[in-house]
Amino acid sequence: MTTPHDHATAVLIVGGGITGLSMALFLARLGLRPTLVERHPSTAIMPQARAFNPRTMEIYRAFGLEGEIRARSSLLADKPEMIGADTLTGPERFRIDTLAQLRPPTSLSPTDWGLIDQDELEFVVRAAAEHGGADVRFGTELIDFDAAPDGVRAVVRDLGSGAEHRIHADYLIAADGNRADIRARLGIGADGPGVLGHAAHFLFDADLDDALRGRDFMLAYFDQPVAGTVLSPLRQAGRWMLGVPFQPQQGHSVEDFTEQRCAELVRRAVGIADLDLTLVPPAAGWSPKPMDVRLGAAVARRYRAGRVFFVGDAAHVFPPTGSYGASTGIADAHNLAWKLAAVLNGQAGPSLLDTYEDERRPVAQVTLDQAMRLLNARHDGTADDLTAIDDLAMIFGYRYDSAAVRVEPHTPDEPIEDPRKPSGRPGLRAPHVWLDRDGTRVSTLDLFTGAFVVLVAPDGGDWAAAARTAAASLGVKLDIHLIGVGLQDPDERFLDRYGITSTGMSLVRPDGFVGWRSGVPGRQPEHELKQVLTQLLARKHIGHDR
Repeated sequence: MTTPHDHATAVLIVGGGITGLSMALFLARLGLRPTLVERHPSTAIMPQARAFNPRTMEIYRAFGLEGEIRARSSLLADKPEMIGADTLTGPERFRIDTLAQLRPPTSLSPTDWGLIDQDELEFVVRAAAEHGGADVRFGTELIDFDAAPDGVRAVVRDLGSGAEHRIHADYLIAADGNRADIRARLGIGADGPGVLGHAAHFLFDADLDDALRGRDFMLAYFDQPVAGTVLSPLRQAGRWMLGVPFQPQQGHSVEDFTEQRCAELVRRAVGIADLDLTLVPPAAGWSPKPMDVRLGAAVARRYRAGRVFFVGDAAHVFPPTGSYGASTGIADAHNLAWKLAAVLNGQAGPSLLDTYEDERRPVAQVTLDQAMRLLNARHDGTADDLTAIDDLAMIFGYRYDSAAVRVEPHTPDEPIEDPRKPSGRPGLRAPHVWLDRDGTRVSTLDLFTGAFVVLVAPDGGDWAAAARTAAASLGVKLDIHLIGVGLQDPDERFLDRYGITSTGMSLVRPDGFVGWRSGVPGRQPEHELKQVLTQLLARKHIGHDR
């Protein structure tokens, strides 16, 4: 028997950080109405992540959000440098222009890094998710859940009124952060170095012009007062955030960071013993305390437990170097969202959901290795150590190998491909190519808006006809684009980058990854497309082709 407080939803998302909000947005745009609960009363109030990689911006671009995100760019957009030094006034170990090293050429991506503070991005994504129909409930905590074979039954509490609500969901998405309470309750551990340490983060106001000596950086790593100390400018001129590591295993805690000690730590990091500064918030009992930021490095052993899936920090935790954490979580959500929608809409078999872990967990493992290399280079290395690491390959070049990809024979086992020399192989991000539509420049990536896409080469008209018939037969939404008809390839790069001939085609999944390609005309193109789509969508397990 139901009560007025009962509620049913296809997907319950627990956690309203950027990963959970992005999941809500992606599902809403795919026609679902997910419910999201978050115990905090609002989106983030601190910057947290401050840079989102170009692949993340490609994803948001496909949802029409790039313009609004860029309109809210932080001051870091004009501060490309990163430095490593003993103190702000002391000798430097390295100084690099991070954007010069990490900015993709226009031949690689139609977009660039999103230098926006996470609190600002969460505001944008939450509004878009709610506009799309997502039911977003801040100030609401999950207090209990039971995952059964037929769905998830959860109890949530409105922290304002104290009222409890029962929610029945087909699936639960745990986006509950690096403490991963839901995953821990299900008894699923993680592999990796684990907790690397803790850092106390706090804000202060000070005129640092003399110490800066004309430098305008986005982030600095100092050896004083403790190796690994970080300093970053905030939106308000003259306001800074300092992060100082501490070791709980040695009996230290964030409670030790009194007002007097924080002021001393700032002066030591800057290298000016009598620096005039004001802690934020001002004294008056020095409340609240500095934020306790736990630095971790681990990947969950499983990404799924029945109808419960783990995304973002609940699935993997990286050190902050490389700005991988939030962007990897957003990519998790993007990968899982289309699969959930396909299963819930009856277009795919349930086993399609197994490919989420098959695809995303290996990416997290490679990303963790990369983040640890960067961490060591920034703390102890030189500019040469940093520039030797190829971030662009990690951002754009990782490869999926699962049942949701028709892997080609003799495919190399390397998990990363150099995206500057794209092959168009299945399992990789579909290459960016500039096309022309009635005088307007369009990226191939702009064509991937949530459905399967067939990109047909100029002489592959049979593939286009077969795709229409196959889509109608299977009841699958399939967008078909014939290069040379409506979309021109003025630079003549499409065939080379997608690795097909003028009579071939490429089948791109809803998340913008190549699922299959045929470099030549098909002998039975309609049959081949139906066969591939049946595999990619695990249709053999639902047996209701129309």
